Amino acid sequence: MFPVVVLLFWAGFVSSISFMEAWLKFQAEGVTLPVGLSIGVLVFGALNLAEWLFLTAVLIYLLTRFRNTGRFPKAGMALVLAILLLQTFWLLPDLNQQARQIITGLPSERSPAHWIFGILEVIKVITLIVLAIRWPLHSRSSSA
Repeated sequence: MFPVVVLLFWAGFVSSISFMEAWLKFQAEGVTLPVGLSIGVLVFGALNLAEWLFLTAVLIYLLTRFRNTGRFPKAGMALVLAILLLQTFWLLPDLNQQARQIITGLPSERSPAHWIFGILEVIKVITLIVLAIRWPLHSRSSSA
């Protein structure tokens, strides 16, 4: 089933970047904080774009089968959409600004954006996995 494949791929994509690459790059020899942050801005910008593409694909699928899809997948996708909107338009710009300040050697004020982003990543990945597992149970037609 198409949404199951996309949701699982999406969850793996986010997990590998947010939960491994994000902190692991700082363990590499020669990677300074400014270099690591510069890489992070680039990688998380690309991840965000990919997530919008995944979301669009699943939403198109959902909208074309709206009547045959139960409330659970609709509610789950609404939660994922809300998280992605918060990350794209509030958290990432704040984190990118902090990173640019550090990269250019300016002092940066700490904000809770990093922790909030991380918590939302965990919620999003769990939601994507649960949606992938339960989607077929909440669809009147299990074909496609």
